[in-house]
Amino acid sequence: MQNKGLVKFFAILFALVSIYSLSFTFVANKVKEDAKNFAGGNPAKEIKYLDSIGKEKVFLDFFTYNEVKDKQINKGLDLEGGINVILQISVKDVLKQLSNNSKNPVFNKALEDAKLNQKGNQSYLDAFFEAFDANKGTTKLASPDIFANRNLQGQIDFNMTDDQVKKVLVKKIDESVESAFGVLRSRIDKFGVTQPNIVKLGQTGRILIELPGAKDVDRIKKLVSSKAELEFWETYKAEEMMGFLQQANEALKATVKSDEKVAAAKPTDTLTKLLTDKKTDSASTKKGNNPLFDKFISQGGGPVLVIASPKDTATINSYLKRPEILNLLPADKRYAKFAWGKPDVKVDEKTKKETETVELYALKGNRDNTAPMSGGVIVDARDTFDQMGKPAVSMKMNGAGAKIWEELTGRAFTQKGYIAIALDNVVYSAPGVTSGPISGGSSEITGSFEVAETKDLANVLRAGKLPAAAEIIQSEVVGPSLGDIAIHAGLISSIVGFLIVCFWMVFYYGRAGWYANAALILNLLFLFGVMASFGFVLTLPGIAGIVLTLGTAVDANIIIYERAKEELRDGKTLGDAVVTSYGWKGAMRSIIDANVTHVLTGTILYVFGTGLVQGFALTLLIGIVTSLFTSIFIARIFIDRDIAHNRKLTFSTNITKNWFTGFHFDFVGIKKWTYLFSSAVVVASLISIFFVNGLDQGVDFVGGRTFQVKFEKPVEPTQVSEELSKAFGTTVEAKVFGTDDQLKITTKYKIKEEGVEVDKEVNEKLFASLKKYFNANQTYEKFINSYDGKTFGVLQSSKVGAAISADIKTNSFWAVIGAMLVVGLYLVISFRKWQYSLGALAAVFHDVIFVLGIYSLLYKYMPFHMEMDQHFIAAILTVIGYSMNDTVIVFDRIREFLAGNRKGHFKDVVNASINTTLSRTLNTSLTMIMVLLIMFIFGGDSIRGFIFAMLVGIVVGTYSSLFIATPVLVDTMSKEAIEDIEKRHGN
Repeated sequence: MQNKGLVKFFAILFALVSIYSLSFTFVANKVKEDAKNFAGGNPAKEIKYLDSIGKEKVFLDFFTYNEVKDKQINKGLDLEGGINVILQISVKDVLKQLSNNSKNPVFNKALEDAKLNQKGNQSYLDAFFEAFDANKGTTKLASPDIFANRNLQGQIDFNMTDDQVKKVLVKKIDESVESAFGVLRSRIDKFGVTQPNIVKLGQTGRILIELPGAKDVDRIKKLVSSKAELEFWETYKAEEMMGFLQQANEALKATVKSDEKVAAAKPTDTLTKLLTDKKTDSASTKKGNNPLFDKFISQGGGPVLVIASPKDTATINSYLKRPEILNLLPADKRYAKFAWGKPDVKVDEKTKKETETVELYALKGNRDNTAPMSGGVIVDARDTFDQMGKPAVSMKMNGAGAKIWEELTGRAFTQKGYIAIALDNVVYSAPGVTSGPISGGSSEITGSFEVAETKDLANVLRAGKLPAAAEIIQSEVVGPSLGDIAIHAGLISSIVGFLIVCFWMVFYYGRAGWYANAALILNLLFLFGVMASFGFVLTLPGIAGIVLTLGTAVDANIIIYERAKEELRDGKTLGDAVVTSYGWKGAMRSIIDANVTHVLTGTILYVFGTGLVQGFALTLLIGIVTSLFTSIFIARIFIDRDIAHNRKLTFSTNITKNWFTGFHFDFVGIKKWTYLFSSAVVVASLISIFFVNGLDQGVDFVGGRTFQVKFEKPVEPTQVSEELSKAFGTTVEAKVFGTDDQLKITTKYKIKEEGVEVDKEVNEKLFASLKKYFNANQTYEKFINSYDGKTFGVLQSSKVGAAISADIKTNSFWAVIGAMLVVGLYLVISFRKWQYSLGALAAVFHDVIFVLGIYSLLYKYMPFHMEMDQHFIAAILTVIGYSMNDTVIVFDRIREFLAGNRKGHFKDVVNASINTTLSRTLNTSLTMIMVLLIMFIFGGDSIRGFIFAMLVGIVVGTYSSLFIATPVLVDTMSKEAIEDIEKRHGN
């Protein structure tokens, strides 16, 4: 081998760099372990300890703990626990803002039609353009009442064409997404989560946020999706609105049906009288007589009109929004805007019963429905404590804001009124002004806050508001206890898989196997070093990719060793055999072709996949590159040393030296039978997929919510499913997941509705329905967040909105099709005959249908989940890569034999090619199958279905490369081409 010294230099250099990069991970883990021991199991104390030493030097007297943790290998959510959300910035909101809330009917119809007609991966903006063009008539986007307004003055004028306006809108939407990204980045950075990850997903208007280690689910979701639109409003007093509320209640009696048949109620004079009567349970005020008042718990006072239960707010809102009710407002109050306060929980001292209430306010609106002062004037916000020692938020305004604030507070003081401070249409406080106008631009938000709430509120106010609503269209929550289980499962499968591969290589190849193992160990060092150096994230599928790399890393050595054995059997010396085997005419061309197909499918998987699937693809791609270097160069150094010292090296042992040799099987001769068998399997699979069983599509493809719930003891899934279906009012599936004390619960309840409130409602319904299966000490917070391994409840949850599930399904389809076409194109270029590509594609198509058919036929009966999700697509693409790999090895030998002096008919040359490569094919496949079996047994429930798909695929892929790809190649060759080949070979 030339340049041996250079190879050694780079190998040593890469090894040292990898060890250095990995050392940060070991140091960080040691510090975390010290923190855990110090905290004695108290998570808050552990975090406080780590924060306190963040700037202390902990490594080489140079790096602080904060620097060390930034350089360690990042663990994904499935290993660390935490929260992952994908936010969709509302392009509809941005367009409405750019249009200055246009009332143009064509524009507003296009906004609604765009949401209804949006297809697949189509962006909302493109859907809006289509909808507008379909309905515009003579209306232009540059109309003065649409986009040729003061908001876009200097950018759009009424002379511009629609195409010109569209270009401006595309730019403005991109700017809004960029602005949202910056706001969210600021919020997340200040939240204090270790190693957060926030990225824009192409040009989709979507933003991915990953928060490893985050535990408070509801708090995080509120933090990232809150628009943070702060507004200051003057309010009406309760007594000013009593007459209106009474008239509204009387008017509703004529249209709202009573819940109970009771005697006609005697009209009441005032709201106070009615509420007093309700407290005494007067016969004249029984429930059902007063549609509006029956929803109130009590009268308010000052700026608070009434107090109600949160569950009744939707009904009250619907009443107050009716046109006939709004028409009852006095002329001087016709722009009144109703808003609810922040929910408050009160505990009855006697009964200890908790009651959640919410206050109703009436804000002094105007024709434009804009607040007198917005949060844009806030230049700083801090969490603090008020005069009573309760958590609060203090704010500082700029000069313009200070002036408006002084005017507002001056009017409130004169009129003895109140000013409501509202965030995202929720009133947080409505203080009165008792000491004159407030100058200087300082204010304070008080209320029933927890300390964490004021910290988050100050955080979002400092970061600023989002340019548009951010809807959570996909989320995943993984409890830390599940992460510990995943790490344990991944570690066990990795160690066992590594030992089995090492044992097999030594058992089969003897001393050469030890050299391959040395290369394998160095390969793992390089792989982890690369991940640490570039800050890549390690996930459970990523661990699966590493374990899979163990099986494939030795593939190049197997190809080389098998070729070397052939050369030795042909009588060559060890030195000549090694030179030939490592040469382009030996194993190298096959190795390059096989690994290019791997890289192509891995790249497509990375491009089209998201989250954990990308982790798998990335690890696989890194493993391919590092394994090629170590297999080709490192093992060769040891072999060349044996040659230099005249040591005997046979690439086998006494037991295995004659294994898989001397085959003369007629693979092409039995093609009719293999065609018949494969055709029957494909037809049966297609019938099952399209007409009988279908496929068990996961929420990735159809949308919905899933929860992995661990109970204290085994439960009956059918009973749980029935109870949850009744509680949710729609079908809820419950299946055993792994052990019989764990269920995977799936529902589509309100999946089309967005908002943190909907997510919390689903969580609360789930807890209320399952609470009886847990002990009396179980709380909602513990159930949802599952803080430690001893806590029972939700270990993992995920949500996939309908829009993104359609995108995932579309991307998955094109990923599979794209992988086959790209690899097929490469084979056409490499082999320069389309028949080779067609044979490989036929085999791959057969393998994909076969795996899909197995899943369709068995998903109802297997004791593990066999869902169609992104992990399954990753498995399919991996199968495509390895099926192509096997086929390419055979095709390379056929090409070699046809280019050489191999005698015989074309059919004989093809059979000889298969038989002479059978040792490599079976050896690699057996190694892969052994590794996958270990992963299937020890890898954990969450990837068992994923691994099963690859197991089936590897077995079927090996079969198809032998019995489908080559027969198709033979059958598609023209007679003239075959005759020419045989003529050149002397037949």
